Amino acid sequence: MEESDNNSVIATRVAAHCASRVRFFVSRESPEKTPSSRLTTRLQDLDMDRQPITREGFDKLRDELRHLEEVLMPAIAERIGEARAEGDLRENAEYHGQREEQGRLALRISLMKTRLAGCYIVDKSEMPKGVVTFGSTVTVKDLDMNEEEKYEFVGPGEENYDGPVMKILTTSPIAQALMGKKVGEKVTVKLPRGSMALEVVLIADHG
Repeated sequence: MEESDNNSVIATRVAAHCASRVRFFVSRESPEKTPSSRLTTRLQDLDMDRQPITREGFDKLRDELRHLEEVLMPAIAERIGEARAEGDLRENAEYHGQREEQGRLALRISLMKTRLAGCYIVDKSEMPKGVVTFGSTVTVKDLDMNEEEKYEFVGPGEENYDGPVMKILTTSPIAQALMGKKVGEKVTVKLPRGSMALEVVLIADHG
């Protein structure tokens, strides 16, 4: 009973630590409320508690979840069984390490299920043209730095901050500030540290 209680404590601490890190990154991606046109309001309020995602992005997350549940979790359970068979668990570093990993993986699976449940599939080709929406690839000019950047606004699991076009979530401050805007319009984006002024230079058609 004592060994079981210790394992529960370890799993709880691991889950709490991982959850705190997730909350930190989610808070940095939380949308800023800014004045917007009626079109922008419609785009932002549509399924406001859920996030748009492409079919490809949804399938990618679903396949990753299946891999975690059907491959990695059973593999950890098997290693835990092997470590338990070695005898005294109080000084069995392999056993306790695998139990901690099991706790982290369980939390990851839970978070991914929540992520999938909070998405709805969108066909980018059916989104409005000529304005910034989900799936748009937008060229903006940083009016303070006099430099241009390209962003593509994507759903969960599709973000990628490397490459010439940064793929960022629709819930990010930049995406929220630009939603519904047209070429030539300017916005001020509130960031965790300061703000940035952007002008929409080009909006690519949805694929």
